[in-house]
Amino acid sequence: MKKLFLASAATALAMSSVAHADTITVGVSWSNFQEERWRTDEAAIRAALDEHGAAYVSADAQSSSSKQLSDIESLMAQGVDALILLAQDTQAILPAVAMAADEGIPVIAYDRLIEDSDAFYLTFDNVEVGRMQARAVLEQQPTGNYVMIKGSPTDPNADFLRGGQQEVLQDAIDAGDITIVGEAYTDGWLPANAQRNMEQILTAADNEVDAVVASNDGTAGGVVAALDAQGMAGIPVSGQDGDHAALNRIAQGTQTVSVWKDARDLGRAAGEIAVMLAGGTAMADIEGSEDWTSPAGTTMRAMFLEPVPITADNLSLVVDAGWITQEALCQGVSGGPAPCD
Repeated sequence: MKKLFLASAATALAMSSVAHADTITVGVSWSNFQEERWRTDEAAIRAALDEHGAAYVSADAQSSSSKQLSDIESLMAQGVDALILLAQDTQAILPAVAMAADEGIPVIAYDRLIEDSDAFYLTFDNVEVGRMQARAVLEQQPTGNYVMIKGSPTDPNADFLRGGQQEVLQDAIDAGDITIVGEAYTDGWLPANAQRNMEQILTAADNEVDAVVASNDGTAGGVVAALDAQGMAGIPVSGQDGDHAALNRIAQGTQTVSVWKDARDLGRAAGEIAVMLAGGTAMADIEGSEDWTSPAGTTMRAMFLEPVPITADNLSLVVDAGWITQEALCQGVSGGPAPCD
């Protein structure tokens, strides 16, 4: 799907929006640019905009929903023609979407749902990401005590992921093969909060934990740190994003899976779509998009890219794709899986 979209977007831009791209400025509001993941997204967005002569401006909300609102107001004051918003709090950001709509500025809800029909929702299939996480952990540990480390309670993706995870685990739960002994949201998706939650769950469970379904690589890092402190590193742990540290943990055997959402594809798609929307293309005319109804019943235009689970069995894939170097992947690994063997 993503390759078809990018090819179609390039053709559409060549035929229409590029004629106006030299006047287009795209503003990006990041929720917390300190996370490794978003640097890759930004580079892809900027590359797509550069190809079409569009300008890029951005702001970092530093995990503050109130700062994000003022950031967006500032971006609008700079005269942006389209906005790409990575929401810190998907409810708190709604007034900003309304302001943009009043000004005729198209909005892309980037990788996190903003339940507003005026926003174009661009993300990966996060329910499937959750399924992939749970499948990989369940394959490694089909019985025992499970812990669920969820994402931020202000991010709808946390519940999309959790729903996909539950779909996969439900039969094993019903059969009594696995028991969920702890579950917690992770404020801000922060690894330190995930580590603290995991430490508390381990204490309450007397360390009787056999597997952890963590919802992204940052939370997985916090989980692994908590497990390592108890001499338990190596039990199955999931994640997502393909963070370099997480891929190295897979090579080392302390993380089971990272569902890879190639941020280069997502960022490029965002840049292409932003230029098209700013150039007057209707959301419904974006190739590869679809009508989609949110959990709250909001009808939106959306596009979902396809994720790929990375485990010890296919680590070479991320090296071959140029996502990570073999040296970075295999740092500290001796006799591990290919390509670190």
